[in-house]
Amino acid sequence: MFNEDNTTEQMIIATLSKNGWEYIPPEELQREESDVMVESMVRDALIRLNPEIAADESRADEVIYKLRTLFLSTNAQNLVTQNEAFKQMVFEKNSYPYAEDGKQVSIDFFGTEMNGKLDKNQYVVTNQWVYPKKDGGKRLDIVLLVNGFPFVIGELKTPVRAAITWLDGAQDINKYEQSIPQMFVSNVFNFASEGKFYRYGSVCMPAAKWGPWHTTDDKSDGSLAAVQTSIKDMITQYKVMDLFQFFTLFAVDHKYRKYKVIARYQQYEGANMLIDRVRAGYPKQGLIWHFQGSGKSYLMEFAAVKMRMLPDLKNPTVIIVDDRLDLESQITAQFHSSDVGNLVLAATREQLMTMLRQDIRKIIITTIFRFQEVTKELSQRDNIIVMVDECHRTQEGDLGIKMRTALPKAFFFGLTGTPINRTDKNTFATFGTTEDRSGYMSKYSFSDSIRDQATLPLNFEPVPVDLRVEKDTMDREFDVLTRGLSDSDKAELSKKVNMQAIMYNEKRIHKVCAHIAKHFTEKIKPNGYKAQVVVYDRPCCIKYKTELDKLLGPECSTIVMDTNDDKADEYKTYRRSKEEEAKILDRFRDPNDPLEIVIVTAKLLTGFDAPILQAMYLDKPMKDHTLLQAICRTNRTYDEGKTFGLIVDYIGIFDNVAKALDFDEGGMKKVISNIEEVKKQIPALLRKCLSYFMGVDRRVEGWEGLMAAQECIPTNAERDKFAADYQVLNRAWNAVSPDRMLKAIQADYVWLTKVYESVKPANGGGGLIWAALGAKTMEIVNANIDVGMVHEDEEILSLEADLIDAFIEKHKGSKNAAKRVEIDLVARIHKHSDDPKFMRLGDKLEKLREKHEQGLLNSIEFLKMLLELAKEAAQAEKEVVPEEEVDKGRAALTELFNGVKNSSTPIIVERIVTDIDDIVKIVRFDGWQNTTSGRQEVKKALRSVVWVKYKIKDKEVFDKAYSYIEQYY
Repeated sequence: MFNEDNTTEQMIIATLSKNGWEYIPPEELQREESDVMVESMVRDALIRLNPEIAADESRADEVIYKLRTLFLSTNAQNLVTQNEAFKQMVFEKNSYPYAEDGKQVSIDFFGTEMNGKLDKNQYVVTNQWVYPKKDGGKRLDIVLLVNGFPFVIGELKTPVRAAITWLDGAQDINKYEQSIPQMFVSNVFNFASEGKFYRYGSVCMPAAKWGPWHTTDDKSDGSLAAVQTSIKDMITQYKVMDLFQFFTLFAVDHKYRKYKVIARYQQYEGANMLIDRVRAGYPKQGLIWHFQGSGKSYLMEFAAVKMRMLPDLKNPTVIIVDDRLDLESQITAQFHSSDVGNLVLAATREQLMTMLRQDIRKIIITTIFRFQEVTKELSQRDNIIVMVDECHRTQEGDLGIKMRTALPKAFFFGLTGTPINRTDKNTFATFGTTEDRSGYMSKYSFSDSIRDQATLPLNFEPVPVDLRVEKDTMDREFDVLTRGLSDSDKAELSKKVNMQAIMYNEKRIHKVCAHIAKHFTEKIKPNGYKAQVVVYDRPCCIKYKTELDKLLGPECSTIVMDTNDDKADEYKTYRRSKEEEAKILDRFRDPNDPLEIVIVTAKLLTGFDAPILQAMYLDKPMKDHTLLQAICRTNRTYDEGKTFGLIVDYIGIFDNVAKALDFDEGGMKKVISNIEEVKKQIPALLRKCLSYFMGVDRRVEGWEGLMAAQECIPTNAERDKFAADYQVLNRAWNAVSPDRMLKAIQADYVWLTKVYESVKPANGGGGLIWAALGAKTMEIVNANIDVGMVHEDEEILSLEADLIDAFIEKHKGSKNAAKRVEIDLVARIHKHSDDPKFMRLGDKLEKLREKHEQGLLNSIEFLKMLLELAKEAAQAEKEVVPEEEVDKGRAALTELFNGVKNSSTPIIVERIVTDIDDIVKIVRFDGWQNTTSGRQEVKKALRSVVWVKYKIKDKEVFDKAYSYIEQYY
């Protein structure tokens, strides 16, 4: 059953067939109404792969019954947990009493690389799969089955308009995960395409975070050929099974929410290159450069887990080496979060030496400095694999040589987030090999990560001249930093230029902090992002904190620094255990927590991952590797509003980018751009957007003004073109706002924004082009007029059926009546864009608009249907729970938990109420109070906050909190 109109679907099925997947039409797959698995295929595979089941085929039915229970007990809230349970059931909890005398035996559900039966699996591709198998079931475009289990689901979009992209397909998958979660229990990954771009993601991954799959030789995008290349390379029988077993993992975030991680293509490629080199036995080293923020830690984790599990590597020891204690803590926490087995921390030199002498076969995490006292060989084994993170920093002195001395037959792989210069002979000697022509066995550059949207571009903002460090002094300091001297010699020379006197100057600190406070309050905080202040040394941390406290209040910031060697207890306030520091950083990552700025000097400049961090206020001389690693703390993707990381440069480091980032790799000069260049582009971007509306009087307000503008862009194609140009302007505006240069053009920008909102698809589709407006744009638009309340004609909406006909007859020849109703309807739908009822109305309106544009409806039919939709919208609006009711719920919960708070329960009431509010809004649905499952889900969500997270084990408090939620939510 092919969709004849969809060339993308045909191409994908043809490509998968060539990859060895057997095409079977959906009607030939035997399924009952509620079946997710094709049970006949599952049964055949169990018999085929397991002699114990072949001996008594009824055993296959017992296993299938257990599987069926797992699928049918899945709902939208526990989907990720059930997806993990399926993987565990297949690979870990797969013992059944089917051996002689009822003894337990492990059974195989699939042929894998480990059991050598990959060729015994049945690989099937089908299309237009309906679930549940009945009228009204959801239709899935592509489904790939392995042994009868749906492993991969693909959603395709016919590119009938420019705004409809892979993102709409991915968002459809996100909706299916809510409405038919059972279909995703055995899921490995999902993909979406409109025939130009291919993107994939794991279960419950937000669509905006899906990524591309490229090959080493072809990283092109934007064509059907590029989509075919991605499908052909990624969706092979081997790779799907490899991704399933070794390259998906499950972790828990700081709010105890489980999520699934799947390898990006560069992580998959890099990890398997390491494994192939170990299998080949030569060369016994290699260098991987993957740009800062693109996921090296996960690459190491995927590689380590797979190496440990492969039988032909004979139970190897894998050692992960960092060069800083905080990085060691971070990577240990990541491995523990995803529940990696056989993991140990060598926290001292003695522990490391003992583990190596005793031939421990596990994953060991340690630091390079624990090799410092090595004087002799510790192990002769040739299946020890060492992966050194940020390897360029570990090669000072003879630490690299000492690792080699201790482990002469080990494999040594270096990973770095910054390119290695050819002058760095130590790093190349330890990790490089002539077999890798470019010097790297795997390379994922800055431009790769920006193209794939794995990281964000960086901008720097220069500050007023009176805040800058004197230029000649900085030039001399740069000379100090570039002479290749040891740290102690650099420090000694630094004293001669007296940097300390400049950086400690009280007047300058006061001015810099005043600028930081103003800039953060006006430019960063309104968008919901946070900041890092990087200062010269530890005394400066205290000085800047004191000054910022006067300006922003003490709750706004904290210091994170090394407090060792603090004989005078100057830094006692900020002395924290690892656990305490982790809690502070979790607070910083929490958008609802008042902690918005961290002040640092050395800590958190490498390895620290906080996507909410957008701005770095840099007031410390740095260069090359150290500088690049530091500024890349701001380049993590977060939400669709965060389009770049920002460095506010108080030193003048970026006056000469080439000098500050002096790498052999030419592309590094483009890592950061001056935000002044963005400002210069805004007038031209504004003119381009206004050019769509030549001759329109922008002074005319209300629906009449909007109607005149809409007539200039009457078709979807013209609207999409305008939207794409407007979005470029919108991103630039939000990047520089507030700025004096914007005031002169603000009225035109606000007018364009109103037009954009009025023609935006009512169903939220076309998200890549029709993206949400930035916070600053919404602020100035709302200050001028409420976009969502252009005009409301309640008289029209209250007409009875016979009077509607009379109204239509009266306005038969007028475009204005339909346009007026349409503008009102769009405004109402956008006002309630998160409400499912209004989402459905948005879908109806978009289909209606398309039919009218295609000439399938005449003007009278169009107006009549618009009026019917408008009446539906008016009725739906009456049923919306007023925001003030939710506010009453928050107020009641606040009062309750203020009563609970005491010295032994030091909870932050605002945080607990926000957590309850957030989680209840996620799990509730219309009429939840009247269903058993609804009440259970809300109670479960409430328990996860009150009992689990905040440890308030008081039944009376719980019951009261629940009753308030039942009343107000």
